Amino acid sequence: MKKVAILGRPNVGKSSLFNRLARKRDAITSDVSGTTRDIKKNIVTISGDREFELMDTGGIDEIDGLFEKVTQMSLKAAKEADIILFMVDGKTLPQEEDKKLFYSLQQLGKPMALVVNKIDNDREEQERFWEFVEFGADDVFGISVSHNRNMNNLYKWLEYHIPPTKQSITLQDSDEPSLEELLEMQESESEDEDRSIKVAILGRPNTGKSSLLNALLKEERAVVSDVAGTTIDPIDESIIYNDYEITFVDTAGIRRRSKILGIEKYALGRTEKMLQEADIAILMIDATEGVTELDERIAGLIDKYKLGSIIVVNKWDIRGEKEYKEAIEEIRDELKFLHYAPILTISAKTGLRVHRLLDTIVDIYRRYKTRIPTSKLNEAIETAIRRHHVPSHHGQVVRIKYAVQYAVKPPRIALVVNKPELLHFSYIRYLSNFLRSVFDFEGVPIEINARKRGERSEDDR
Repeated sequence: MKKVAILGRPNVGKSSLFNRLARKRDAITSDVSGTTRDIKKNIVTISGDREFELMDTGGIDEIDGLFEKVTQMSLKAAKEADIILFMVDGKTLPQEEDKKLFYSLQQLGKPMALVVNKIDNDREEQERFWEFVEFGADDVFGISVSHNRNMNNLYKWLEYHIPPTKQSITLQDSDEPSLEELLEMQESESEDEDRSIKVAILGRPNTGKSSLLNALLKEERAVVSDVAGTTIDPIDESIIYNDYEITFVDTAGIRRRSKILGIEKYALGRTEKMLQEADIAILMIDATEGVTELDERIAGLIDKYKLGSIIVVNKWDIRGEKEYKEAIEEIRDELKFLHYAPILTISAKTGLRVHRLLDTIVDIYRRYKTRIPTSKLNEAIETAIRRHHVPSHHGQVVRIKYAVQYAVKPPRIALVVNKPELLHFSYIRYLSNFLRSVFDFEGVPIEINARKRGERSEDDR
């Protein structure tokens, strides 16, 4: 698959073009220079049969510190790309910095278009667009992303450099697939879906989320800095491990709402949206600070979306004098929402025990999508009832007739009860813990709903 990178100096409209080509608001856009810091990727299809990976990069600027790292990541993306879209601001006269950067990228020998953005009308095209011809680029496009102006020529240029997908060619040049081939394709698709894991990395700012992502990928994929709030856009990257495709999403650090400033408010909204699509959440705790009130709130967010979960205690190599047992007991006591989650102590910086995380993710995902046979589920429920009878309510007898699992990711179980409104939540919690011990649901929430016979849950509707 071809890779297309959008490059340019800060605030020329790269993220807006990314969203326009991807046909969704995936990258955060803002008038604040330096909004995009990491590399944002998305699979884009144009003309119905041309698919490519689009990369939105941070602004290239000669500034020390955090933005120097952003520039390095952007230039690395340029080297990985097959096609480059170099963007400049059409509201200004051509800049020497733009020319210098454009000529250096030309040395890569890749198809490259000069995209002059913010040409909003015919007058601006006549007055400013032609100034950029002096770059000497073979392909120059004057567009306005915000007004969706003159985009067709850019699409045609991309179509020329991106071939149709193999699947499209095959369907056009061969006979229709047989019934056996269709069944095989369906089985393959369902298997692929079942082996795709989405993992969200969550935590307060500066707990080491981006460092962990880089350690797992064994390359510098996310910008790492001591500046709190470095990551703004949730960025994702996939690896294959034990025949599973694991997609990691490094999210912006979550702050107290009163401290969320400027573009960070968009990041918080993206993080919550991303949690709705995730399977597993990694909650990162800073070993040097321990569990804070905000960590507890983030744990509540993971519980809200019913995700498989792992508590990762980072910076364990510089934790101080606390012993392992004491530290774990404190975390368990503070994070009661995630009582079922395993705890791993690591150092993302040195790589200490990071390798164990991948096996833990795969194990939890297998449990997350487990479906318990109805006969075994009811045997377990009957055993639990024999050990502790269902409490009556003011003399009214409450009977559990049978149980059935009606969903996975996470496991959701319906208890058919004669009087579901009288079944106390503490007894449901007891049943949940009992099932967890019998069927090994470590790291996975279990949802149990009491209902009458024939009553449907919201998930069934």
